[in-house]
Amino acid sequence: MRPARLVPTPLPPLEPLLPPWPGDTVALPSGEVFLRQTPGTTGMAEPAVYVHGLGGSATNWTDLAGLLAPRLDAVAVDLPGFGHSPPPRDRNYSIAARVRSVVELIEAGDHGAVHLLGNSLGGLVSVAVAAIRPDLVRSLTLISPALPGIRLPAAADPALTLLLLPGASRLAQRRLLRQTPLQRAHDVIDLCFGNPGLVPEARLTEAAEEAARRAELPYAMEALTASLRGIAASHLTRGARSPWRLARTIQAPTLVVWGDRDKLVHVSLAPRTARAIPDSRLLVLPGVGHTAQLEAPVSTARAVLGLLDDVASGTAAVRA
Repeated sequence: MRPARLVPTPLPPLEPLLPPWPGDTVALPSGEVFLRQTPGTTGMAEPAVYVHGLGGSATNWTDLAGLLAPRLDAVAVDLPGFGHSPPPRDRNYSIAARVRSVVELIEAGDHGAVHLLGNSLGGLVSVAVAAIRPDLVRSLTLISPALPGIRLPAAADPALTLLLLPGASRLAQRRLLRQTPLQRAHDVIDLCFGNPGLVPEARLTEAAEEAARRAELPYAMEALTASLRGIAASHLTRGARSPWRLARTIQAPTLVVWGDRDKLVHVSLAPRTARAIPDSRLLVLPGVGHTAQLEAPVSTARAVLGLLDDVASGTAAVRA
């Protein structure tokens, strides 16, 4: 483990606020997923895939993808059941099923290995992809990955815990459904950001509009509940497929990013995660919460660029 290196390269502007990148639905062997494309803007651009967290979507990567467009020709996926992707045909929301979707997506791209970036649930999925299919991953960036050891603090939404309990999940679901889209957006931002007051009004409006759209989908609560239970089940996995065992087998050069105000995955897991992965770099961002790519996109981008430079210069062991 070593400290992350933040590259001072000039970055594309983020003002005015970037709109969501355009996207389309694509068919994979296991089902359809919605992808948003951020085309690379230079000849240096290499393929990349972004994987969002629990209850999130591809739009969680809008700013970071824009900042990294000179280096990455990227797609951000809406995992099945989230964003604009339909639920999985077999209603399987397990981590193994998520891993299968991401593997299929990378293989369908026909460009070999990619730079893989994942947040929270997407980070847990990305750990497994990098461990099980090292031939598909050039580099790995993990932003507050949902690895075992999560402890929800008092500030966390108690409905998340209730959703894990079959007898209590309906109570939690009714509580969430009673909220207005704006209330739900505020709650999510309060939970995921270290400093919610810095969220631009336009982003809050986007979040409320998405919450309203999701509320009309008959499978939205199923996707959230079953995905949360999928994370919990993966944490109980023992043996070679346990998340920590998988992390120790990762061959790709890796960047681990954490906010020290993360209310969902405690920052104490940051050094443990970086130590578990053989070729890793660690960046802990002060005052930042669970979604550093949203709250601190510039610092996160500079650290990712440092990782990409290591890969390009051969200072990290890379599998083609």
